[in-house]
Amino acid sequence: MKRRNTPTKEAVLKLLAQSGKALSHEAIEKAIDIPINRATIYRVLNQFCHDGTVHKIVAEDGKQYFAVCMKCEGDAPQEPHFHFRCTSCDSIECLKEPVHFSLPEGYEVASVNCVLSGLCSKCSSHNSTCENE
Repeated sequence: MKRRNTPTKEAVLKLLAQSGKALSHEAIEKAIDIPINRATIYRVLNQFCHDGTVHKIVAEDGKQYFAVCMKCEGDAPQEPHFHFRCTSCDSIECLKEPVHFSLPEGYEVASVNCVLSGLCSKCSSHNSTCENE
C-alpha cells in the first residue's frame, strides 16, 4: 500500500539511514531536527516496520531499537539475521556476516530475534570505553 510521505516520515527515515546503526525511540526523539511528539514517532516507526522499511530489534533488556539494514534494503524481504549490542558504547548494529547456530533434531526456525552482547570491534580494539557516535 502506497502511503503519503510527510516531513516527519522523511526526517525519521533520514536519521535512521544516516546513523548506520539501530536507534532507540529516545535517541531518535533527541536527534530529530524538527518538532515531533512521541506518539507520532512511535506511529511512524511502527508503520515503517509494518511496511518493511526498517526492522525492530528487541535487546535483552526489552528496549526496542530500529534500523535500516543493508540486508533489508530494497524490495527484498527481510532476512533473519543477528544483531550485536556493545555493552560499552551501547550501540546496536546488524551483523554483516552470518552467525551459525544449530538446533536439536526436529526443531525448525520460523523467525530469528537474537541480540548478542559484548564489546564491539571499536571498543575491544581500543581496550577502553568508546564513545557512542
